[in-house]
Amino acid sequence: MSYLRGDAGRQALAEVDRYRLTESTLIADIASVRRDFGDRSALLVETVKLRRKAAGKFADAADWLFTDEALQQATAAPVAEHRARRLAGAIVHDATCSIGTELAALRYWAGFTLGSDIDPVRLSMAQHNLGLSGPPVALCRADALRSITTDAVVLVDPARRSGSRRRFDPRAYVPPLDELLDVLRPRSYVVKCSPGIDFAVLEQLGFDGEIEVTSLAGSVREACLWSRRLSGDGVRRRATLLDTGEEVTDSAPDDCGVAPVGRWIVDPDGAVVRSGLVRHYAVRHGLWQLDPDIAYLSGDRLPDGVRGFEVFEQLPFSERHLRQALSALAVGAAEILVRGVDVDPDALRTRLRLRGPAHVTVVIARLGTGTAGRATAFLCRPSR
Repeated sequence: MSYLRGDAGRQALAEVDRYRLTESTLIADIASVRRDFGDRSALLVETVKLRRKAAGKFADAADWLFTDEALQQATAAPVAEHRARRLAGAIVHDATCSIGTELAALRYWAGFTLGSDIDPVRLSMAQHNLGLSGPPVALCRADALRSITTDAVVLVDPARRSGSRRRFDPRAYVPPLDELLDVLRPRSYVVKCSPGIDFAVLEQLGFDGEIEVTSLAGSVREACLWSRRLSGDGVRRRATLLDTGEEVTDSAPDDCGVAPVGRWIVDPDGAVVRSGLVRHYAVRHGLWQLDPDIAYLSGDRLPDGVRGFEVFEQLPFSERHLRQALSALAVGAAEILVRGVDVDPDALRTRLRLRGPAHVTVVIARLGTGTAGRATAFLCRPSR
């Protein structure tokens, strides 16, 4: 670690960064690096590759130090920035600071920040990364399950991976979420979790605050737990859509109707669906549900900034009927969206044997329950 942080290491990394390090050149590139840098070649190549990979998460990753596991779990800069804004002015202790990605945003918003981690290597990386620019941050080595602060808001991001494998049970996080919540219960705290965490398990563990589900670039990134004292106006669920800046909470009206399809179909952002706020989102935008158990919404006007699908034909779903309809339209490319029907879109697309210049979106959904339920296909033009 000291080598990478020194002048010789920085110069070596700059030299290695000149190599392409792609799948087709990797063997030859590593051989060249090994001739120049010997037993340090693996460390140098891995660091350069991780920095390139990190560019998708951070705008200033060019000089940062990473481990592969730390980078996989690191919060994307816009998500960390959003969380930091919610903690503006507070004293914040990042008790699992890892390589420093949360602290990089917090130091500009919080009244005071402290970072700690049990891993000395990651702590050293954080010291390097945070020292590259910006206000200084206090760092120390500590176990997240042993309190070292009293009045600070505690931020924790438990490890959810073991090598390349994900830990789905929150009690298998490191530190375990059940133990962590027991320690944090008297405190104001924020805990970052997997977006797929079972909300029922959180209730079993005694969590009674706000669950915020955040999306970025069309993808759900995390579920974040905010202790009751930090949640706003008794909010228990929040969907935050960083692409548009929209937030939807369970404090909003949810008296959404169910009706046949209108001009448009809207597939709500994943954060809205995951947080269980589809009806709240629909009411806000003047939409309705096609079915009370299906997340697809419909309306006669498309909300601003939202991608939708303009319906021009509706038919009972079967592969034969759909193939005939698409063939008549000379469709050669189809985006296929499915809810409530056991259909693999990629496999279905292959079986449809599409030919022609036209492009459509096919929305397939099961409408109705029990014997009245039916699979329906909507042929649509995407708004973009």
